[in-house]
Amino acid sequence: MRWTESDIAIYEKEREYVDTAVLPLIPISMTSSVKTTVSMGEYISIISGELERQLKGRLLLMPAFTYLQTENSESRVERLKQVEEELYQGGIKHIITLSADVEWKQSEAQLSSALLWMPAIPLEHMDEQYKMETVSAQVKQVLQFVTNTWQSNTNS
Repeated sequence: MRWTESDIAIYEKEREYVDTAVLPLIPISMTSSVKTTVSMGEYISIISGELERQLKGRLLLMPAFTYLQTENSESRVERLKQVEEELYQGGIKHIITLSADVEWKQSEAQLSSALLWMPAIPLEHMDEQYKMETVSAQVKQVLQFVTNTWQSNTNS
């Protein structure tokens, strides 16, 4: 389910079955490494969208959590923790954060969400079929991560 009026209407009826939120972490920069920054965000958006499509009805794809590349890590972590808290208070049991920015790995222990870091694969010069195969292979790994997150939180 996506962050749209129609999907949220369904979510409100089916809330007991939708216990997971996926939160893409998307960097913004117009001053340095713009193309790399955009590539990271685009890649995570594609993976997140495909994950939502495959698990529709079980998870809610949240709007991207955006942050400036130049923002200090303490500030971005504090802002993300506020979002996590809002989601948990709203009944979400599992939060999966997806990022292509390796800097999030350094803050992982401070987060209550399950962080999945994936290096961005440049998709711009791939032909469409190879691009879809690549994304599909990545989504399979993400699905395994989500399933493991559900199982580990069930067994805790």
